[in-house]
Amino acid sequence: MVLSLAAVHRSPRGRRVFWWLMLIWPLLPLGWLVAAGFRQALGADPAQTIVTFLGLWALRFLFMTLAVTPCRRLFGWNWLQRYRRMLGLYTLFYATLHLFAFVTFILGWRADLIARELAERPYIIVGFGAWIGLVALGITSTRGWVRRLGRRWQQLHYLVYPIALLAMLHFIWLIRAGYGEVLVYGLILLALLGYRVGHRLRRARSN
Repeated sequence: MVLSLAAVHRSPRGRRVFWWLMLIWPLLPLGWLVAAGFRQALGADPAQTIVTFLGLWALRFLFMTLAVTPCRRLFGWNWLQRYRRMLGLYTLFYATLHLFAFVTFILGWRADLIARELAERPYIIVGFGAWIGLVALGITSTRGWVRRLGRRWQQLHYLVYPIALLAMLHFIWLIRAGYGEVLVYGLILLALLGYRVGHRLRRARSN
């Protein structure tokens, strides 16, 4: 499968087809959510289901974005590099939907409730901080910003690591029953960040 995908990317037509597939498939979770809403199949608390679902997919796309570099280095999947920006933008897309769903369906855009949540619930501040970071990375992800920022661009985009930690902390605080899912996501993040730490240490020793 991996070899066939690498072969697909050797032809311009194959790259175009796969680019469109990569553009469309991340919308499938949102399509499922909309369809479930129309079927009234979102459970006893549809508002909480929507908010949680969107937040989980934001976290998943964030992890997929972080997985691009390890997969490229360990398995030679260099074709994945083409889609890292796209995955990052889908992370921002789902995180934004998660935020707006919370403000709309849970708080009803009431200023008093928003102020109280910000004052009393640290997970809101943590999650909002992660979202602000994603917005900054999304805005500066274009080629124009890469040229403007030069070396500082890479330094700015290292923010993805604290953003991932903030997102994970936000997720942990939101869990109300059972920590099995938290453990799975935590181990995935530990592996993704641990690989980068190990890679840097190996490079430091070789220099």
